Amino acid sequence: MGTIPHILSALNSGDFKTVARALTIVENELPGADELLKSLQFEKSPPIIGITGPPGAGKSTLVNALIGNLINDGLKIAVLAIDPTSPFNFGSLLGDRIRMSAHFNHPGVFIRSLATRGSLGGVSAKTIEMSDVLRAAGFDYIFIETVGVGQSEVEIAGLADVTMVVLVPESGDEIQNIKSGLMEIADAFIVNKADRDGADVFANNLKKISKQNGEGIPVFKTTASQGTGISEIVNFIKSAQHTNNARREHLLADKAYKLIQQKRMGNLDKKTLQAKITKALAAGNFNLYAFVEMVNG
Repeated sequence: MGTIPHILSALNSGDFKTVARALTIVENELPGADELLKSLQFEKSPPIIGITGPPGAGKSTLVNALIGNLINDGLKIAVLAIDPTSPFNFGSLLGDRIRMSAHFNHPGVFIRSLATRGSLGGVSAKTIEMSDVLRAAGFDYIFIETVGVGQSEVEIAGLADVTMVVLVPESGDEIQNIKSGLMEIADAFIVNKADRDGADVFANNLKKISKQNGEGIPVFKTTASQGTGISEIVNFIKSAQHTNNARREHLLADKAYKLIQQKRMGNLDKKTLQAKITKALAAGNFNLYAFVEMVNG
């Protein structure tokens, strides 16, 4: 199992078992988690690449293709795939790791799934902590793929150095309704499945709208399942200017907010709440607001 000092000393050695163990300690708040996090050393500053977008846009397939390109350069890649949490057992569905199975056994690729644990936007405090463990583990690039529902598109910008929003041509009918928040947080748009009808028109409309909101945001077209357009995305990732000082302060403030929020609510979780509700319902005369006040008090 190893002590925390042993795990810390081996974290940057390329031993993925040590990386996995460190992530497990942090994710499950096992003894030593706080000591581990406070003692992390960052010899590199690997950029965190956020990949977000609606379900079915092909985010996992895109990340899989990006990994295939980057490892050809001998780079070490980590992926933290945030899976939708089952509302019944609070576990991760792990679908992303299945779609990235081609790289499971590659010595330069580490893939880990993380359940959203009830975070509406998919980016929980655990995502922040686990991404920092990966940053300390000596990877060259870290990808974080969100579930792409609710607020996750906006929340990922509070964690990632570069945020890429993946869309599909079928989104073209809703182009005028794209949330302004996406325009604010996207460093690039990727029109995936670009072999489908309407891809060119959709991409051009995206460019026009992004220019109306200020400087034009790069728009790329890919067919990730066939590897088309992937090299252009890789070149963008490598050349992107990562985290100026002003944005770094914003990112750190956002991270600190989520971590403090987690600490203050550390004695609450959905399983415990459900057990308390079961007991309260059995007692009769259940009132949700009286229950919340009782728990919060």
